[in-house]
Amino acid sequence: MNLENERPARLFRLPFKLPTSASARKVGVYLSGLLYALGFWLFLDAVLYSKHANGSDIHVTFVDWIPFLCSTFGMLIVNSIEKNRLLSSNSSLGGSLSGGLDSHMASQARFVLFVGFALLAGGLAGSLVVLIIKFLVRDYNTYPTVGMGVNNVLGNLCILMSCVVLWIAQNVEDDYSYNLTL
Repeated sequence: MNLENERPARLFRLPFKLPTSASARKVGVYLSGLLYALGFWLFLDAVLYSKHANGSDIHVTFVDWIPFLCSTFGMLIVNSIEKNRLLSSNSSLGGSLSGGLDSHMASQARFVLFVGFALLAGGLAGSLVVLIIKFLVRDYNTYPTVGMGVNNVLGNLCILMSCVVLWIAQNVEDDYSYNLTL
């Protein structure tokens, strides 16, 4: 038998490995950062265009900043909550002191998570409202002018997607992690 000519039995010609949770987490964090940077750049592009190159009488004002700030604060709030804090233990039905505190902390974490997602949704909805009321209703249908509103919506959408990707990446379980509870 010639061992050099034997190939291992595999399905694909090229070796294919499933990503580990550590590499998936790292890719998710980088992708989230990329999406946030893209959203920030889109909004900043609209602000700089409005300030320096805009030939129309409509400009980016503080009203345009409010949805972006809501989305950013919502992202910070959502991604500061740990997934373990959202799950309450079933020992709260037994009347133990620690079970009651765990369920109280879980309800507080759920409320804060709701506020974060409400800020994210409000930021995206607010940018759509600004686009419709400020640009489309007033018949500013020329592209460079309406592009400021479109950039605001796309920037907030990128921040929302960044938040979702980062939430998933932070809460990926390790392959070799064990949860020890007493």
